[in-house]
Amino acid sequence: MVPKKVLITVFDYLIITVGTLLFVMAWTSFLLPNNMIDGGMTGASALLSMVTGVSVDIWYFGINVGLLILAWIVLGRGFGIKTVYSILLSTLLFRILGNEEFVWLQSVEGQPLYVGDGILVPIIGGLLEAVGLSLILIRGGSTGGTDILALIVNKFWPITLGRFYVMADLVIITLLIFVPGHCFTDVVYGYITMGVCAYVLDLIMLGKESAVQVLIFSNKYEEIGNFVTREMGRGVTALKAVGWYTQEDREVLLVMIRKTEMSQLVKAVKDVDPKAFVTVVPANSVFGEGFGEMKTGLPKKKNK
Repeated sequence: MVPKKVLITVFDYLIITVGTLLFVMAWTSFLLPNNMIDGGMTGASALLSMVTGVSVDIWYFGINVGLLILAWIVLGRGFGIKTVYSILLSTLLFRILGNEEFVWLQSVEGQPLYVGDGILVPIIGGLLEAVGLSLILIRGGSTGGTDILALIVNKFWPITLGRFYVMADLVIITLLIFVPGHCFTDVVYGYITMGVCAYVLDLIMLGKESAVQVLIFSNKYEEIGNFVTREMGRGVTALKAVGWYTQEDREVLLVMIRKTEMSQLVKAVKDVDPKAFVTVVPANSVFGEGFGEMKTGLPKKKNK
């Protein structure tokens, strides 16, 4: 039998491959053929390509070489290897899909992917780019550039990936207005691409991490509490409360769970006590065992 670790590694690289293909297609199929860009080092590479005439793949590869060293040191060896793979694959796909042989994959007039409404091009490009990036990042890889910088910052500070991209991308996209042959309309299209990509990226990346705070009012709190701890593997806090109308002491269960676990909990509560009263409050950030790690920034060095 093939070891489980090997299968997981193969699956990781398969997902990264699919994500990289979608990411590159967002550029070669929609953005670049319509003289549009997004932010990041890919956007910077496209910007430099427009100015110098040197192909995007060469700039893309060259810029990322130095950043790989930083990723290797800060984010770990495994991250570095997957990033090297994604960058090499991206460079190769930029070279291949940018050739005339694949013009049928470009959103230009007369081709199958042509989009007549210009405003839809940056929306589709941003959506496709975000999905590709999400697949890569979820499996521990990166396309390099600001992906590396964003993950380094996110490792130490509680800033979302999408928010970091917005700050970095604004500068790169705005510089497009200084490139001959481009106008403010192209910059606006870039902002649209950036916004769509950041929103969808956060939606995918944070969706699987979002948590909820649940309060359960039930006379059968013991049975419900045992289910949560034994079957769901989550902690439960029993809060002392007094029913103001009845003036009776009672227990209220406080449970923190992932949003994806809500259906399992609600079904269990309904099976145990159909008359139970349940409140659910979204929790933007939850730190501790079973959830996220507290990020407070790099520690300051103390003066001797």
